[in-house]
Amino acid sequence: QVQLVESGGGLVQAGGSLRLSCAASGRAFSSYNMAWFRQAPGKERQFVASASWSGMNTDYSDSVKGRFFIFRDNAKNTVDLQMNSLKPEDTAVYYCAAKRFRGEFPGTGPNDYSDWGQGTQVTVSS
Repeated sequence: QVQLVESGGGLVQAGGSLRLSCAASGRAFSSYNMAWFRQAPGKERQFVASASWSGMNTDYSDSVKGRFFIFRDNAKNTVDLQMNSLKPEDTAVYYCAAKRFRGEFPGTGPNDYSDWGQGTQVTVSS
């Protein structure tokens, strides 16, 4: 199990940028596939981006592709989400998620992950 703590959320105008960070505890961080999800009020939790245990494989939802970028640093036990060209529809609570790697690529569903952070609020004003 790994403990995750997100930071970096806030209020930003449309077109602006934010960088979220997720800090993980434990010495086995490099054994985990990592992902970011988001959840807007009244909506289901939605996949945003993922990075495999090595960082070699990344994946993005269509809604953020080309605007958001996921980076992981296994030496620092962190995974960041750089968010550019933000839109009001990006407003949500953003969650960091982890799943111990057992030979599979990172999934895109919430049930594909076993460990979650507490979330950080991102609000994009128009």
